[in-house]
Amino acid sequence: MTTRPSPGEVRLPVRLMDRELLVRIVAVACSDRELPGMADEIAGLVVGSARDLVSCEVYVLDGDERALTRSAGPPVPLGEGDAGWVAAHGRPREHADGRGVAVPVRGGRQTIAVLDVRSAGPCDPRDAALVTALADLFAPVLCSCRRLRAARERERAAERFAERAVEVQEAERSRLSREIHDGIAQRLAGLGFHLSAADGALPDHHPEAREQIRQARRLCELAAAETRAAIGGLRPPVLDDLGLSAALATLAREVGGRAGDLDVTVAVTGELEEALPDHVQTALYRIAQEAVGNCVRHASASSVDLLLEHDHDRVRLVVRDDGVGFTRTRGRRPDTYGLRGMAERAELLGGRVTVSSRPGVGTTVEAVVPVPSASPPAPAERSP
Repeated sequence: MTTRPSPGEVRLPVRLMDRELLVRIVAVACSDRELPGMADEIAGLVVGSARDLVSCEVYVLDGDERALTRSAGPPVPLGEGDAGWVAAHGRPREHADGRGVAVPVRGGRQTIAVLDVRSAGPCDPRDAALVTALADLFAPVLCSCRRLRAARERERAAERFAERAVEVQEAERSRLSREIHDGIAQRLAGLGFHLSAADGALPDHHPEAREQIRQARRLCELAAAETRAAIGGLRPPVLDDLGLSAALATLAREVGGRAGDLDVTVAVTGELEEALPDHVQTALYRIAQEAVGNCVRHASASSVDLLLEHDHDRVRLVVRDDGVGFTRTRGRRPDTYGLRGMAERAELLGGRVTVSSRPGVGTTVEAVVPVPSASPPAPAERSP
């Protein structure tokens, strides 16, 4: 019994009812492959669905909706060529030589793609009807492919923005480090030299003046040491030279040495330097640096443990101390800016920072950051 198709129903010609081909069409229509692999798969199915079709090219509207992209070749602006005309007007168009037709693929009221087929001879109207039916059938999956492509592009743009933001921050830190080294540090060195000369030139019968000069020398040496520490904190060379694991170990030694009675340990799991981009390593180091600094300034802790672990598509940093802890209140804490800075660094990379603390128990800072894939996903394979 023959029934009239309901509105919106796609009815394929009877000659298409080859079981193997139908299985492939249904599989593609229900798949979640990405462009351009999906476009290539659809092109192969369209060519295989009719005897006289020799080629098919799938043009997909780009994110700016100003041009059509394809698997091979440059984009085609809307309005140019047969495919561009069809995309701009939303109507099929037969080629000038009569050996093919370009058919729109509509997503709602908008043309989102074009199927451009070529035939060995004059285009059979039944083949044109078949291509039109396939265009309607594949419209939803191409809509999904466009949305997924847009999401991937936004994700890559966010990664590029995060990388660039970290690069700009570190470039500014490097500039400040150079200026401090070439300016303040040199002035302090010169001041210390002149104070030493003044101490040596002062007669022995001025003990009070000599004592004041020696105190000034001690203050100058202390300022010089703090300046060197600031330069190292602004851009630690070990991070560039040896990577994140070595930088954290160096940070632990330096903090433990300055604090005296503070025991700082570092545990690392995974081959981090090979998996983490430079801007991710830099951001994690800065988070660890701020968290450990908070422990020294506020926690009155006897030990600080750093854990860095890489787990497939993310990296986790934990800084835990056994200090006095704190209770979150509506009032501002002295380290609020530091906590906010750590959170912003992680959020810039698509991650998060959580802080848990209780009075008398200590504080734990945990940063979880996704690791961007090193290479784009491989294109989908064509079905035989």
